[in-house]
Amino acid sequence: MCGIVGYIGRRDVAPLLLEGLQRLEYRGYDSAGVVITGKTGDLRVVKAKGRVRELQARVPKRFAGTTGIAHTRWATHGKPSDLNAHPHLDNDEKVAVVHNGIIDNASELRARLVAEGAELVSETDTEVLAHLIARSAAETLEQKVRDALRSVEGTYGLAVLHRDFPDRIVVARNGSPVVLGIGEKEMFVASDVAALVAHTRQVVTLEDGEMATLKADDFRTYTTEGSRTSATPTTVEWEAESYDMGGHDTYMHKEICEQAEAVDRVLRGRIDDRFATVRLDGLNLDAREARGVRRIKILGCGTSYHAGQIGAQLIEELARIPSDAEPASEFRYRNAVVDPDTLYLAVSQSGETYDVLAAVQELKRKGARVLGVVNVVGSAIARESDGGMYVHAGPEVCVVSTKCFTNTVVAFALLALHLGRVRDLSVADGRRIIAGLRKLPEQIEQVLKTEPDIKRLATHFADARSMLFVGRVRGYPVAREAALKLKEVSYVHAEAYPASELKHGPLALVEPAMPTVAIVPDDDLLEKNRAAMEEIKARSGRILAVAHQEQEKADHTIVVPKNEDELDPILMGIPLQLFAYHTALALGRDIDKPRNLAKSVTVE
Repeated sequence: MCGIVGYIGRRDVAPLLLEGLQRLEYRGYDSAGVVITGKTGDLRVVKAKGRVRELQARVPKRFAGTTGIAHTRWATHGKPSDLNAHPHLDNDEKVAVVHNGIIDNASELRARLVAEGAELVSETDTEVLAHLIARSAAETLEQKVRDALRSVEGTYGLAVLHRDFPDRIVVARNGSPVVLGIGEKEMFVASDVAALVAHTRQVVTLEDGEMATLKADDFRTYTTEGSRTSATPTTVEWEAESYDMGGHDTYMHKEICEQAEAVDRVLRGRIDDRFATVRLDGLNLDAREARGVRRIKILGCGTSYHAGQIGAQLIEELARIPSDAEPASEFRYRNAVVDPDTLYLAVSQSGETYDVLAAVQELKRKGARVLGVVNVVGSAIARESDGGMYVHAGPEVCVVSTKCFTNTVVAFALLALHLGRVRDLSVADGRRIIAGLRKLPEQIEQVLKTEPDIKRLATHFADARSMLFVGRVRGYPVAREAALKLKEVSYVHAEAYPASELKHGPLALVEPAMPTVAIVPDDDLLEKNRAAMEEIKARSGRILAVAHQEQEKADHTIVVPKNEDELDPILMGIPLQLFAYHTALALGRDIDKPRNLAKSVTVE
């Protein structure tokens, strides 16, 4: 959510900032703004409700400068408007601030500032920061920002310009990502490397409680208390081309079509044929410690939570370790019992999801062992965890997750196989699962070739105002994720239920106007699933089945290739990603930027 871009150097800053904002559009936003330090040192601001293109249209032709910061806002305090858009300035227009996060005590600070004579013009929590910095009597900008932050409770990733200090940008982080980009006699700052990789791949990621000063030819990092910190730049593995659309009409379609290659990438170099297992050195968990695990708890939000549900089933089936998944947003508030024999897995595409990160921090405080399952190298959850796995899906730009979901489930299959072979899974079963994993990329390509048929089905069902998704055991998390995808991208209401629960309430909804999508794998529950479809047909319900063979009771069947029973959920979810995509396309939705949603949820 929200995006920050900043630059200081020799180049004309406005085009760089606008380009950076465009690369961050996938994060979700409702307004945008830019501020530059003009040639006379004054701060020049342009803001606009709506897309970056609206902002770009307002930027005057003469808007020259070599230092500036910019922002895309996702409304929390105050409705989307020009006035509430960032950057925010103090009354004398000396200080400009862009901010991601939430200031929890903003109301208290606002009342204090008004009592002192400040005139706040927006509804945002961020504006108080500009006034606090401006009112500090400190001699340096760094100390002014530090003074302001001492009054603040909440989360922030922020960047600050000051008219009296035109040679620098000061940034700070607490709970919201801030990444520095190191160039040749130029420096960048952003909330996401996507805004940086077109110009530099050398980055420094700030830790919570850390600040930085950027000048054109140098940078330094330090704590909010003023102590210097050491920062060694790392190289980002993704290139600018990874963020291009690659000839596709949308990022969502591109990312769905990249899944065969992405799965091959997560498998590459990890399979150990000699011992019928996999190598996962990043877990930092030796065989003795792995055998000592008595329970596994998987924490994620949204799509990551659904991937965790499939992961829990894989671990129970292959490693015989009791496992379950729970929304991190619920876990962190329910005062859960933290068992020293439980291994906790934190799942996040961005590695910055606030609810997951907060759960990790609470678990670490209580002495738990936490492993991260993330896509972004060097992200906050990766750094805070004791070890983990990168899922190597590559950049995912569309707000709705597709290839990262698939790669996360494959990563869980690798973990389940690893834990199973450490424990009681036979060599024969290990080889069986490895063979199944190796077949996945080719089978994904087979599924993708059925897109024209799926498009016709999506167009056929696009008039439905609501849909029901059902599955049993392995199929239920697939149903949940498929229902979420349809809701996210097409705005069609969808609910997912275990097929076994139909007669306990949801059957009341079944009628011709409410179609059902049934997940029907060829496993030991095939006849049970067919019985559920009988119940739906008896009530005149329309059925779209996703199965390994044509289903007589379904009105339409999407046939997917058969893999090992444990791995079937990986393949069965992919056609339903395409179904959601083409439903949204038929309804004219903004596919890459669904309303009200953001890619990386870094606030509560």
